[in-house]
Amino acid sequence: MKTNIRKATISDSAFILDMIRDLAIYEKAEDQVKISLDQLKEDGFGDQPLYDSIILELEGRAVGMALYYNRYSTWKGKSLYLEDLYVLPEFRGHGLGLKTMKYLANIAVETNCYRFEWQVLDWNVPSIEFYKKLGTDLDGEWINCRLEGSAIKDLALK
Repeated sequence: MKTNIRKATISDSAFILDMIRDLAIYEKAEDQVKISLDQLKEDGFGDQPLYDSIILELEGRAVGMALYYNRYSTWKGKSLYLEDLYVLPEFRGHGLGLKTMKYLANIAVETNCYRFEWQVLDWNVPSIEFYKKLGTDLDGEWINCRLEGSAIKDLALK
């Protein structure tokens, strides 16, 4: 089957949002998706885009997406961060995951990133096994920290 990866356009935004929601369902966090279609469009395709995205196609049909952006380390410089990679379940097993990771690794190389990184939930064994096959270092040293919603406002007012 013919696979293809292409840069997303603003007209792909509804599909991207659908994939974000499908991934959230898979990750048992459906209620956490708060972003609107308008915000997703502005953030990815507005005057100052905050992310890039690609569409994964099989036989000309959009069957998945990846959303990524640059981060910065004061120790080493820029890195490429993969926020989401999702392929519809019925279209897995055609090499789109590997093709996507290679595509993004090439972007990281071409843009002189010192690191290509992402997160995976500890119970997501199929993804963990896939990432191990890529030679991924599963870092258990760092703890994620986050403030959301009112916690951000509370801190700002202290």
